[in-house]
Parts: sequence; C-alpha cells; structure tokens
Amino acid sequence: MVDSWTNLATDKTFTIEATFLDKDQRVTDNGDGTLTILIKSPGQQKVYGPDGQRLFLDAGIFSFEILVDHGGTPTDPSDDAFLADLGVVKVTGRSDTAERDFCEDFREFTS
Repeated sequence: MVDSWTNLATDKTFTIEATFLDKDQRVTDNGDGTLTILIKSPGQQKVYGPDGQRLFLDAGIFSFEILVDHGGTPTDPSDDAFLADLGVVKVTGRSDTAERDFCEDFREFTS
C-alpha cells in the first residue's frame, strides 16, 4: 500500500509505503455474540520526503486485537461484523514514528 499527501502550496509530497501481512493468531469467543481476535502483522512501513529520501522506518511484528460480532455463527466468518479496534497488544522491532505526529511531520517536510 502506498499513500501520498501533497502540500498544495509547495507541491511537495510526503509518501508512506507499507507492507504488512495480517495473520489471525487466536480467536476468543466472549460468550456474548462477539469474538476477540488477536492478529499478528509482520512487515514494514517506510516514510519518504519530497526528495525521495527515506525519513523513517517502522519494521517488525505488530500485534493487535479487534472485536467482531459473529452474527450468531461463531464458526462462519462470512457474516461477521467489525465492532472495534481494541488496540495494540505488543510491538517488536524498530519504530521511528512511534512518538511522532504525522501532521507536524507533513508540515515540516513539505513546507
């Protein structure tokens, strides 16, 4: 996946290139019609400035959980409905952007 944002005042572009592979690791039936799914996502995200130089790299394994409504059929994912992102459980590896603000970085590198 590649996303780019352009500062219309300067015509400079900020680009994020991400490659991840989400893998369900554990599914927990909560007993209330919902499932909590633990997902591990190995991969990387690269952030590039207007000159094409890489500014930041996030690479490693990101583990997070989501909540889904199983539609009355816990073994049939075709009728599941996403309810909530329960957040990050664990991150291993390199994370250059962890404490950064996207909007501030965009302004800084595209002004």
